[in-house]
Amino acid sequence: MTPAGPGLVCSAKACRQQAERAVVWRNPRLHTAGRRKVWLVCPAHEEHLRDFLQLRGFLLEVVGVDELTEADG
Repeated sequence: MTPAGPGLVCSAKACRQQAERAVVWRNPRLHTAGRRKVWLVCPAHEEHLRDFLQLRGFLLEVVGVDELTEADG
């Protein structure tokens, strides 16, 4: 893995790697239906963060960081 530059950095605690994917989620108890939260992830943390959100029923989708829009986050 390459260290993150000034670009997008993984959201996992203490990780400074370049993010390649975005885990898009929403907590329906706290967020309106149109709200989309984003965790950026490097390859090493994608499965863990995706599974964490999926287990709670919060996961909406996982996309490449190049697929994010202004509405995401």
